[in-house]
Amino acid sequence: MNGKIYFSYSMIHRTIKKLSEEIRDSGFNPELMVAIGTGGFIPARIMKTYLGLPILTVGIRYYNKENKLQSEPERIQWIDEVEEKLKGKRILLVDEVDDTRSTLEYCLRELIKQKPDEIAVAVLHKKEKPKAGQIPSAVTRYFCGETLPDSWCCYPWDALDIVEHERIANQR
Repeated sequence: MNGKIYFSYSMIHRTIKKLSEEIRDSGFNPELMVAIGTGGFIPARIMKTYLGLPILTVGIRYYNKENKLQSEPERIQWIDEVEEKLKGKRILLVDEVDDTRSTLEYCLRELIKQKPDEIAVAVLHKKEKPKAGQIPSAVTRYFCGETLPDSWCCYPWDALDIVEHERIANQR
């Protein structure tokens, strides 16, 4: 890993706007978003401003409290009445970062079991590094706001001191 990269809310918002335009211009017309928590919640909510889609949420933990990678993703929360909400639908799975890809793979495999009509992925950032997980072949589209070196992403929603966080982010 090559240090840390800080992002301001303004940077995030601009990236999501561009990503939303790319999704719309692609011809993919999702009916709903599934946000992976906790990192995908805020990007999905901002994306809702541009795409106007309802958001369902799933909670997956892959890092422990010390930000150490666990051996496998852990399901914290899942969609109630999942089959009736997803079967035959066009779904956009949203997360903040495609790091090891294990969380994305886990969520995609679980969502595919519900027989959606089409499923795509949208991530704010993708790290340039080998991936432990794979995007299943049933996934038709992959959208990425920005590709980054393998660095720790410091998002504003994780900041303890937002003023200091924004100051560092704006030095980029």
